[in-house]
Amino acid sequence: MLQALSRIGRRRTLQVCAALVVVLGLLLWWLLPLGEPAPRGTLTFSTGVRSGVYQRYGERLQGDLAKDLPQVSIRLLTSEGSQQNIERVATGKADFTIATADALATYLRSGKPGADRLRGCVRLYDDYIQLVVPRDSEVRKVADLAGKRVGVGQPGSGVRLVADRVMTAAGLDPVNDVKASPDGIDTVPRKLENGLLDAFFWSGGLPTSAVQELSDRFAIRLVPLESALVKELQAVGGSARYYRSALMPADAYRKAQQGQGVPTVAVANVLVTTDRTDPAMTEAFTRTVIDSRDRIGREVHAAQLVDLRTAIYTDPLPLHEGAKRYYQSVKP
Repeated sequence: MLQALSRIGRRRTLQVCAALVVVLGLLLWWLLPLGEPAPRGTLTFSTGVRSGVYQRYGERLQGDLAKDLPQVSIRLLTSEGSQQNIERVATGKADFTIATADALATYLRSGKPGADRLRGCVRLYDDYIQLVVPRDSEVRKVADLAGKRVGVGQPGSGVRLVADRVMTAAGLDPVNDVKASPDGIDTVPRKLENGLLDAFFWSGGLPTSAVQELSDRFAIRLVPLESALVKELQAVGGSARYYRSALMPADAYRKAQQGQGVPTVAVANVLVTTDRTDPAMTEAFTRTVIDSRDRIGREVHAAQLVDLRTAIYTDPLPLHEGAKRYYQSVKP
């Protein structure tokens, strides 16, 4: 009898212990974060020239990424612009970057290394093409640049790509009809101010600080790029379809525009990575870009234009799987 009771007692004890293990397991499942581990490691973000919007945006985003991804070391890498940025990410020299849609489409059509691996994360803000001249310049339209000294952007920049196309659409040969200077936004303002250039092209968000600062100390004017010119651009087809007519608001550069909106060309920017990037990393990166919009936008105005409703449209690139996860998680 005593042995039987002892067996019953042990059995009940085992049953109670098993129940406690189940309860403890359920409690741990409820309290502890399971699933994919938090992203860790090092990533490189290719930005742009030092005084350009890409670089200023990257510097401010780096701080938010450091807070949201504490186990990830973020390295910024300056560049000539969109074309160099794309090449770096496509070939594994950088993990994330920003590039214009026309430059991306051009790279995809070229079939260069890694083109098929490029993926989009966020449609960001639009770049506006800005043709800047001294206020007393005789240049009133793009065709007037014939024979002039023109800053056209560095070879790896998106500015160079669109400047050549704009001049071609206006009937100019970018090589033979102008005296092209391969300078970026870090050097062209001073060159224009010092009489070493007659004009320069820039493609960037509004306002670009380097152009703003130039207008504060030197009288400049923005040359309009009329809708007829945009139609000529788009008629080329291919990657040129990403250009659209736009109006620079009158208050973008108050002194330069003197209360007038300026017709121009706009093209979207896209946050880019590749299918090599871990989905958890891309999801977290995308979330930080969207969540940091208002804070960064107080310092880099273009960032205010990032919109969750349109961010998913990363044409010409397919969405990265990690970015897709983020958008699904915030879908109402």
